[in-house]
Amino acid sequence: MDKAVIIGKINDFLADEFEVDADTITPDANLKDTLGLDSLDYVDLVVAVEANFGVKLGEADFVGIATFQNFYDLIENKLKVLQ
Repeated sequence: MDKAVIIGKINDFLADEFEVDADTITPDANLKDTLGLDSLDYVDLVVAVEANFGVKLGEADFVGIATFQNFYDLIENKLKVLQ
């Protein structure tokens, strides 16, 4: 899957799932702050990723994930492992 497609799909489901303006989702924006994530929201995020990409994420996957770019890279790398 092309990186631009991955990013577009992520942005679409995040804006919808977390009810934020898609324009606030930029590569350098802070993932947690922009989406207003608390510990329970991370569960929703993991479920959404699995539903959209078939990728399982664990708590350890979020270590070092601060920006949307970090998150995009995480999903892209997980998808590469599946191929």
